[in-house]
Amino acid sequence: MPTEILMPALSPTMEEGTLAKWLVKAGDTVNSGDLIAEIETDKATMEFEAVDEGVISELLVAEGSEGVAVNTAIAILLVDGEEAGAKPTAKPTETAPAPAASVSAVVSSVSPQPLAEKSDRVFATPLARRIAKQNGVDLGAVSGSGPHGRIIKADVENLSASAAPIAKSAAPIAKQVIASSATSDSVKAMYVDREYEEVPLNGMRKIIAGRLTEAKQTIPHFYLRRDILIDDLLSFRSQLNKKLASRDIKLSVNDFIIKACALALQDVPAANAVWAEDRVLKMVKSDVAVAVAIEGGLFTPVLQDSDTKTLSTLSTEMKDLAARARDKKLAPHEYQGGSFAISNLGMMGIDNFDAVINPPHGAILAVGAGKRKPVVDPDGDLTSATVMSVTLSVDHRVIDGALGAELLQSIVDYLESPIAMLA
Repeated sequence: MPTEILMPALSPTMEEGTLAKWLVKAGDTVNSGDLIAEIETDKATMEFEAVDEGVISELLVAEGSEGVAVNTAIAILLVDGEEAGAKPTAKPTETAPAPAASVSAVVSSVSPQPLAEKSDRVFATPLARRIAKQNGVDLGAVSGSGPHGRIIKADVENLSASAAPIAKSAAPIAKQVIASSATSDSVKAMYVDREYEEVPLNGMRKIIAGRLTEAKQTIPHFYLRRDILIDDLLSFRSQLNKKLASRDIKLSVNDFIIKACALALQDVPAANAVWAEDRVLKMVKSDVAVAVAIEGGLFTPVLQDSDTKTLSTLSTEMKDLAARARDKKLAPHEYQGGSFAISNLGMMGIDNFDAVINPPHGAILAVGAGKRKPVVDPDGDLTSATVMSVTLSVDHRVIDGALGAELLQSIVDYLESPIAMLA
């Protein structure tokens, strides 16, 4: 029988999407893995691939259609010589939440993914099987988000050790957003005699609201503050940039902060950890997330293995991730995960601030502007220096006060003696 191609869940938070563009038309023959559409999720515009071979019989959803719910039929596929007009195979009648991948953005949250009824047979695309084999992934442990619960490439790539604990928080987040929207009439009533513009919440803003509400309600934050003298860093940066100019590389202060945090997490490995509901996961490598402001929200793309990468590599990767974040072109694995985050508002003139922890991360560093200030030198003389204020927001369930202070001290040491980052 003809097969319905369903709107996929292309990210852990996706409940509906916009069918931005069809890459096929009725009558086209497609193979497994062929790109058939571009779909806008709450976070990005992503390409959707076919999971079966056959002929596109009919496109059921027009280009540009918004609010298309996950698991809605968007096209009909004829396979094995089938003819148009036959009744398509039925869509799944039962759903269950899929394990969501770890998220790494202030805007990133989780929502259950619809699945087909459970059976002993594993349905997966050839590409998904190949990736699973290469990475040693047991397909039996992967929940499929493709048509009728079939496992696709993204499902294998998104599998994360912290999936199950995070998935538990999806329902409360959804309830929080719904609860907020239920009070909108009472809020508007207070401004009935005032002029205003009503701005509906898009998918990203709903997730920011739910995610940050969850974070502040459930994470016991505490804050550690330090002033960092960065004159040596600025001088060292200037020297390096002169040497790197021929390679068209220009290091930013933020690049040094990323590297310093990555190395500090290795120096204090007990702080390189995430909260997993009933346990703490201590990470081996330093995967550092960095907040990037985009229109309508934030992304925090993750720089994996930051401790082993050079400053120039980190700089190049960060520029690429930031550019694609602003264009909403990041793949899920590029903004999910990490154990630690950085939010830098110094370039906007902010002296200091407190950042909200992005679960399941153990901490986030808020970075203010470097400004010339009077200081007392080691000899007791009054002088001036460029001072950068930072605040480390810490999840007390993961990191205790003394451990957090040790981590922050290590960050300070690297930034005040930046040549140590090259050792």
